[in-house]
Formats: sequence, structure tokens, C-alpha cells
Amino acid sequence: MEVTKVRRGSVFRKTKETEIQASVVLDGEGKAEAETGVGFFDHMLAALAAHGGFDIEARCVGDLHVDCHHTVEDVGIALGTAFAEATADKSGIARYGGFTVPMDEALASCHVDLCGRAAFVFNGGFDAPTIGAMDSQMVKEFFKAFAMNAKLALHVNIHYGENDHHKCEAAFKAFAHALKAAVRLEAAGEGRTLSTKGVL
Repeated sequence: MEVTKVRRGSVFRKTKETEIQASVVLDGEGKAEAETGVGFFDHMLAALAAHGGFDIEARCVGDLHVDCHHTVEDVGIALGTAFAEATADKSGIARYGGFTVPMDEALASCHVDLCGRAAFVFNGGFDAPTIGAMDSQMVKEFFKAFAMNAKLALHVNIHYGENDHHKCEAAFKAFAHALKAAVRLEAAGEGRTLSTKGVL
């Protein structure tokens, strides 16, 4: 289905801990402008953009002298908010998306429902406390922050793997493909919301 308007959301968020400019273009070219000060996190956001076909901007100045917690979580909040704006008109979208990604020895899957209600489930873990300069526990916190602020149901499952980098990257890529499927516009559904309620 041909896209006739740009589905875009943007947000500027400033707290005592972070200052963020974030935007999401759903029907983009898969480009990322990620400058968070956390190299591995920027790498994951680039994967999210490339595999989702989204254009993502995430520029953050955060209190990295403390740790990466506020930066990663707040970028999740900002991108989730931008995504909610970009998907405000849910007519004609597929709504659901699910995808499984192998990354060498690791396997992760993600399922989403753009239902307008926030829900989050995460199964999996990491062996090392950090992946690059990113705290491993912040992987879950990013996904949670995104889901809560995008108002979607998100289930992330890291099934297995030995390398933490591979496990995390598989999860981000699965998330990207699941979102890509869920926001797809379907010709048969133009002007229609995929819900028995008639509204999401």
C-alpha cells in the first residue's frame, strides 16, 4: 500500500539527568542518527533503524559520569513517546508483529501488539555485567521504557546464546522486524481499525 503521508513522531525531553532530542519516521530509509555517548547502545539503535526500515534520531546528553542508566532508560522513554505519536492513527495497520532472529549461536524473538495499552514481558538474561559500555541490565529497561511510553504490548524472549553481544543484538533486530510488521499498512484495512471494538 502506498504511503500518502509521513508517519512521524518527535519529542524533546529535558530533565536534571538527561537532555534528549528523539524522532521516529516509520516509513523511512533505515537510517539512524544515534549519539547517546554509549557506543554499544548507539549500535543497537542503528540495528533497530536498519532492520525496521525506520529513520531514528536519538541525541542525548546524559549523566554518564554516574552510569548509563538514565541515558538508556530516558532514550527509551523518548523514542517510545515519538513512536506513539507516529502511530497515533492506527487505521489500516497490521497491528500485530512477531519475529525470531538467529545471531550466530544466539536466538531471540519478539512479539508486539499496537493496542494502545502498555504491557511488557521479558525473558532472558546476560552473563556479563556490561556489553561494551552499556550495563547489561539496561537492555530490559530500554525495552520496558519504550513499551510503556509507546503504549504497546511487547514480549521479548532471548531463548539461548553464549555471547551477550549476540543475544542482545538478536533481541533488537527481532524487535525491529516485529515493529515493522505491526506498522505495515494493509490495503484491505485502509480506514479501518483492526479491532472488534472499532477503536484502539
